[in-house]
Amino acid sequence: MTITQLEYIVAVDTYKSFVLAAEKCFVTQPTLSMQVQKLEDMLGVKIFDRTRQPIATTEVGTEIIAQARVMLAESYKIKEIVTDRQKELSGELKIGIIPTISPYILPKIISRFVEKYPLVKLLVWEQNTEQIIQQLKIGTIDCGILSTPLHESTLTEIPVFYENFVAYVSKTSKLFKKKQIVPDEIDIEELWVLNEGHCMREQVLNICQRRKSTKGFKHFEYYTGSVDTLKRMVEQNNGATILPELALADLSDKQLDKIRYFKSPEPAREVSIVIQRNFLKRRMIEALKNEILEFVPKKLKTKKKKEVIDI
Repeated sequence: MTITQLEYIVAVDTYKSFVLAAEKCFVTQPTLSMQVQKLEDMLGVKIFDRTRQPIATTEVGTEIIAQARVMLAESYKIKEIVTDRQKELSGELKIGIIPTISPYILPKIISRFVEKYPLVKLLVWEQNTEQIIQQLKIGTIDCGILSTPLHESTLTEIPVFYENFVAYVSKTSKLFKKKQIVPDEIDIEELWVLNEGHCMREQVLNICQRRKSTKGFKHFEYYTGSVDTLKRMVEQNNGATILPELALADLSDKQLDKIRYFKSPEPAREVSIVIQRNFLKRRMIEALKNEILEFVPKKLKTKKKKEVIDI
């Protein structure tokens, strides 16, 4: 049994294709298939059901691959010991980030990070929470930037900042006349929210203490994954929505006039870097965390006088 064989079966399990797995491992498909077959022959079991499309992992294969991931992670730590001895950070850092956080921090930190660590290559995927959790579990990304807590026992959360939620209201909304608001004053029927699959949708509904599907306006349903689109819907079609506070940085004075803050304790989301328990690339992830902390305002670094909203 070799490290290379373990890498190959993990790749096939990840991509559900011998062809794609070979491409990702930078070998020919016959070479990869031969090594997987050798491992199966040595173990005396079938790891993959090749009669199904996409290729399926057998029951015993699932257990073998779970252990292979652990063994590979431990073997990669040997390389990391050497890397950590080097003065400069180098290598790839694969990051998953949810779309309700990405546009507000990535443009601010990427150029600084790359300038400070020129030997590090950042690979970033914008995905929803469920997709990032899955990618973390199978090891195809190194870390995720997510709203937490996730309540996932196999993952570790490193809280970075606590971002307040604010209301963005039209002039026709009863909230417009108020200087500060409380969640009970929000009319769920006039609220524009993200579609299913976005954790911020659940947080917004939790703020309103109404965990149920909402249609926004009774005569119209709209499905979007964009916070910016929610803001535009308020501007063009009235009603209200909830925005993360970092989204206010690019608003005009006219738009800021539509912002209403919540009374203390203000509802907020906890934003964390999420990693596997036995994670690698510790120095790079720590550097990423420090860059984010340099960017976010001081008041976001504490959860004092805030109510962290669950997902």
